[in-house]
Amino acid sequence: MTRLKLPIGIQTFSKLREDGCYYVDKTPLMLKLVEEGTHYFLSRPRRFGKSLLIDTLAELFAGNEPLFRGLYAHERWDWSRRTPVIRLSFGGGMAQSRAELDRRILNLLERNRVTLGLTCQYGTDVVGCFSEMIEQAHAATGERVVVLVDEYDKPILDNLTRPEIAREMRDGLRNLYSVIKDSDAHIRFAFLTGVSKFSKVSIFSGLNNLNDITVDAEYSALCGYTEHDLEIVFAPALEGLDRDEIRRWYNGYNWTGESVYNPFDVLLLFQKRQFRPWWFETGTPTFLLDQLIARGYFTPDLAGLHASESLISTFDVDSMPSEALLWQTGYLTFAGSRRMGARIEYRLGYPNLEVQSALNDALLKGLMDDPMNAERAVSRLYDTLLSGKPEDLHAHLDALFAAIPHQWHLKTPIAQYEGYYASVVYSHFAALGLDLTPEESSRAGRLDLALRFNEQVYLFEFKVVELEPEGRALQQIKDRGYADKYRAGGVPIHLIGVEFSRERRAVVGFEVETLDPASAS
Repeated sequence: MTRLKLPIGIQTFSKLREDGCYYVDKTPLMLKLVEEGTHYFLSRPRRFGKSLLIDTLAELFAGNEPLFRGLYAHERWDWSRRTPVIRLSFGGGMAQSRAELDRRILNLLERNRVTLGLTCQYGTDVVGCFSEMIEQAHAATGERVVVLVDEYDKPILDNLTRPEIAREMRDGLRNLYSVIKDSDAHIRFAFLTGVSKFSKVSIFSGLNNLNDITVDAEYSALCGYTEHDLEIVFAPALEGLDRDEIRRWYNGYNWTGESVYNPFDVLLLFQKRQFRPWWFETGTPTFLLDQLIARGYFTPDLAGLHASESLISTFDVDSMPSEALLWQTGYLTFAGSRRMGARIEYRLGYPNLEVQSALNDALLKGLMDDPMNAERAVSRLYDTLLSGKPEDLHAHLDALFAAIPHQWHLKTPIAQYEGYYASVVYSHFAALGLDLTPEESSRAGRLDLALRFNEQVYLFEFKVVELEPEGRALQQIKDRGYADKYRAGGVPIHLIGVEFSRERRAVVGFEVETLDPASAS
């Protein structure tokens, strides 16, 4: 099998096709979009192929037939019909004021006018120029116009730490996008993509005819690579790589349909032949981490959140629920859903090992306020677990919390939350990508944390002594029979009660009881 070039970082369809790169044919879904509707919106995390999707649609409508030879669309598209295409992309640069945004928009419109051979009499009037261009393009060609917008939300996202500027960006973009609805008679097809799914009231109030396909099961794989794509298209590049590890590391993103791999991760893996958090490393979610820490977010919840459809779609400059932030940025994905009367409730979880490990590593560094100490602690934790001596975790946890600067507790409200200590311990373990189950349910209640490692099981219960009597953590594990479900496994089961003091900011109680394989069975 011949290995082709890997399209790493390539967002231009013509370059990808002309340079002989691997290409996953998404034209079946593109034709379905064109046949069944006219105005669409799609939200996907960064580096998922949105820009390539937009560029491919542009080439399709422009009638560049040679680029599609061998693809599904080639024999099913009318190549004699060429449609004027207007493309707006906010992916490059960063606007820091409404004036800068308007200049950027006018520059984008000017480029399109030059490409289409049009003029504008409205000068610096964004709405006037955009409207006139759409009408002129329709009149000049006799074909309704295609409008494609990439990174529609980036000017807002770039300014989320400055809400007043972000609001100005939102208003400026709403002004621009309202033209698309008002020009409906002249538009054949419109498609907008971005990372965030902003509330329709906030940014699309003037464009309420968009069909949001973000969570449509049939378009779940519109961006990203499916299992079939890897097996068929990338078969030559898979040689020598563990398929199960590829799934564990990079698969699992789901929008209620078929699960997909992150394209950026897979392509870097094929080139580097190493399993690493390639996607996560391209953009540390500083704003997201700051928000979670400031809100005192209980990090064990990340492994199994429940959220309504309205909650994850409630996203605006003045209202950003943590669940919506995590889901829209790709750090959580759909793991299931159920209908509750008139409501749909989604179960959210980590898509894969990369996100679980890298996100918790970043959170741990934020929770400890010392990245180097966090790095050293994770290394020590692995060695401690390899020793197979659960009592050694006592000294390790003592050192972990002693390493957190005193001033961090004083300046950060999260340290006052009951869940702070459990969050630190959970993210500490999760940063290693270990087999963890937080808040594990049983008929007797919820165990705080279960860990399976190296043919041993560790069951943890955490208590804050200012809130409950001392000496109850281990006893609770025993009283509620949390070990019962593991007894048939024939491996050592370690029951570990850990007690913290908010006043002393330290571990003040640590008890271990081990059930050996003979007694466990």
